[in-house]
Amino acid sequence: MRRLVAVISAIVFLDAMLFGALIPLVPAYVEDFDLSKLQAGLLVGAFGAGAVLGGIPGGIVAGRVGPKNAVISGLLLLALATFGLALATSPGTVGIARFLQGLSSALTWAGALSWVTVSTPRALRGQLLGTVFGIAVLGAILGPMVGAVAKLVGLRAGFAGIGLIALFLAVAAILQPRPGVEVVERGATRRAFADPAFVAGLWLNALPALFFGVLDVLAPLALDAGGYGAIAIGAVFLVAGLIETALNPLLGRLSDRRGRLLPIRWALCASIVVGILLAVADTPAAIAALAIAGALSFGGFYTPGIALVSDRAEMVALAQGLAFGIMNTAWAAGALVGPTIGGGLADLLGDAAPYLLCSLLCAITLVVISVRVRSRPSTAG
Repeated sequence: MRRLVAVISAIVFLDAMLFGALIPLVPAYVEDFDLSKLQAGLLVGAFGAGAVLGGIPGGIVAGRVGPKNAVISGLLLLALATFGLALATSPGTVGIARFLQGLSSALTWAGALSWVTVSTPRALRGQLLGTVFGIAVLGAILGPMVGAVAKLVGLRAGFAGIGLIALFLAVAAILQPRPGVEVVERGATRRAFADPAFVAGLWLNALPALFFGVLDVLAPLALDAGGYGAIAIGAVFLVAGLIETALNPLLGRLSDRRGRLLPIRWALCASIVVGILLAVADTPAAIAALAIAGALSFGGFYTPGIALVSDRAEMVALAQGLAFGIMNTAWAAGALVGPTIGGGLADLLGDAAPYLLCSLLCAITLVVISVRVRSRPSTAG
């Protein structure tokens, strides 16, 4: 089990790292290609668009051919997309490469999470998923530093090297034992979407992705305007990632012992406050500090939300691979909408508007969850 978790953690680390690698490159792309904030948001959101398109098909593939085959296929596509990113010379080619990375991510994540889930007792599921996701978070936040380093050594060489690592991990996945193929039962998907707790788990993956999408576009541009270089911007997100990585297994353990919704409530309350503070922050130091705080509060949804999706899928006999594919689609929708709408609102109304919108969504979610728990205590996970 430890070897499998190590391999899966390395795979999701690489995938998430590539997702975050674009963050410190946003100011350079804006300058080189003369992009508006909306156009920059579309560039960042291309990854989410690919993941939206591939989310449910990726889950079906993982459910039908097995998690291992899904992971290997995703890694091969990821390598191809990253080689393409190394050769990209225009907004269009960068966007296509990012789209393909998102498409590959849908396969990799559905396979990886279902692989861990079907190999883990339910009593330990939140903790192990939290460990894997914590490593993924570290990758996502280390990604900006990797992007900054790639800019220094040359994007072509940097991204080509990452593509080779993806091929190496595909070989490592091939060498792992093959788990059983899950059966997709007739009517399970309908039962899952009729379950409020399952739907809540999906929303709790879409909401932080949306919030992070806004932050990933606006914070680097604000820090760049305040004099931060690519390395300094990457360092801000690195610190956040290290803290969040340590926090996620603890959140998973807490959700195993105290229910999925306790850490979710805490994260919602903290996110409301952080979003409001980001809306009024006017110095680079304050924005940097709040970006770190945001990584902790926004990221607090993911581990208990993932575990909630897994738990409820098991209860309605939905294959874990398909459940995570659906969850990937929900996450990807947030990752697509966040930077696109965030950049567009910032162009029209200023940076405060998208941050306040995110806080409002968190407040509405907190109220709805609190009402649902009082009326239906069983949804606590």
